Parts: sequence; C-alpha cells; structure tokens
Amino acid sequence: MGPMTDPNFSRPGAVDLSSLTNPPASTTGGYVMEVGEADFQELATLSSQHPVIVEFHSPRDTGGPALSRDLAELVNAGGGRYLLARVDVDAEPRLAQALQVTAVPTVIALIAGQLAPLFQGTRSREEISGVLDQVAQLAVGNGITGRAQPVDAASADGETGEEAALDPRFEAADTALQAGDYALAVEEFDKLLVETPLDVEVIAGRAQASLLARSMNFDPAAVVAAASARPDDIEAQLQAADLEIIQGASESAFDRLLGLAASVGADDRETLRLRILELFDVVGRSEPTVLAARRRLSTVLF
Repeated sequence: MGPMTDPNFSRPGAVDLSSLTNPPASTTGGYVMEVGEADFQELATLSSQHPVIVEFHSPRDTGGPALSRDLAELVNAGGGRYLLARVDVDAEPRLAQALQVTAVPTVIALIAGQLAPLFQGTRSREEISGVLDQVAQLAVGNGITGRAQPVDAASADGETGEEAALDPRFEAADTALQAGDYALAVEEFDKLLVETPLDVEVIAGRAQASLLARSMNFDPAAVVAAASARPDDIEAQLQAADLEIIQGASESAFDRLLGLAASVGADDRETLRLRILELFDVVGRSEPTVLAARRRLSTVLF
C-alpha cells in the first residue's frame, strides 16, 4: 500500500497513519531474506503484523547450512505466517553484539517489537517446526494475525525495493488516498473486504481511511469544547476520541469511550463498541494501550 498521509496529521506525537509496511526488498525470494543493521527497525515494525524469525549465522559455521535450509523451507511452507530474516554475524558484528548473540546459529523471534529467544545451536527439522508453531500461537495470542508478503525477486532485475513492495490489491484505494478522496478510499477497502473479510491489512487500511474521512473538517478547538460541554453526547465524544487518536493520545481516547460505554444503553454501547474496535485497528492491535483497552472492553460488555 502507498502512503496514507495528510498535512493535518504531521504534528509531533500524532499517530502514524501511514500504511502497513511491506518487507524490505531482497533477492532471496519466498519469505526469506538477508538483512543488516539498517533493516532491523523496519523488521521490528513488521513484527506488529506478523512474527519475524531472525537467524544469526556465519559462513564459517560448517553445521549451519543444514539448519538454515530446514528453517527456510519450513518458513516458506508457512505461506506468510512468518518472515525469516537472516543476519550474517561476520558482516554485521555490531548488530550481533547489540543483541548479545554469542554463538551461531542463534534464532530469535520478533513479536510486536519484542525479542523472544528461541534456540541456539542446531536443531532437528521436527524441533524447528514445533518452535515455529509455538511462535505462531504466541503471535495470535497477542492479536497478531497478519501474513507476511513474499520477498519479490523482481528487485534483482533492477526494480527498486519500493516498487517491488507495492501490493496491486491496494492500487485503487491508494489512488483515492493520494487524491484526498478518503470516502472513496473507504469504498475501495470495503470492496476488498468482500473478497477477504479477515485480511488485517485491509481492515487496518479501511480503519485509517475512515478516520481520515471523518476528520477532514475537524476544528480541534470546537471538538474539544463540544466534548467538554456535552459529556453524554455520543457524537461529541466520538469526535473527541478521533482527535485524541490523531494526536497520539490513544489511551485518553480509549478511556473516554470505554467510560461512556459503561453508562449508556445497549444501542449506544454497540455504537461505541464498533468505533473502539475500529480505532484498535488504527493504532495497532498489538500496541500496549490497545491490549489494555481490549481487556477493559470485555469487562464493559460482559
């Protein structure tokens, strides 16, 4: 997907409404790529969408190739459940030192930006498969249900990483977003949801476009004043929460809506529930404020 940006949302501390990032381009193919220190922050970002397995290896390790082959084949067989990022410790000593890698092979997982040690030394194919299954279960338990995009070998033929990463499914939505027609972008995402109703990228894209569409004509001072003057007004509080999300104050936004949901009738509670869930997708399902708010939402509803 292309960028989802708007001048109104460039202020410091504002939530990043850019689209979900695709893996950095590589000639490795499948779901396996060689990475270095410069790529690691992007991998951490990607790990909020799907698990990233990181293998630290060295060409000097005579026992490493067999493990690397099994790991790559199992990751590729997952069809996007994970992305495998391989780090040559001889070429990237600073990265290995920063992550306290003392031996090769060492395999870790990145899940929602957090490091989870998996194993060090060789393992059988069956053991690796079991570890990967545990990673997938841990990711789902943390609300991370996206799938990695395959690494596009076309970049080897001179195509840039940005061009290789573009997903043609989002072309119409991206065109609308770049034109500032956020309502049309929502319609385009709705079309995609008919085809893939559980696709987290599409869901997040629609949520972001919907927020942009609602907030096009916001007067922040007026929104704040209305919410303060009318604490029981559902629409005023919804707009105030949208503004807080845009300003990066997601915890305040969720507190506002969850507090109101606990004191209103069933119809209004459902309206608030749907907006809260949509804002979860804007902020990111694995973000700590979202995980905490999700637990509170369950309490409010049940």
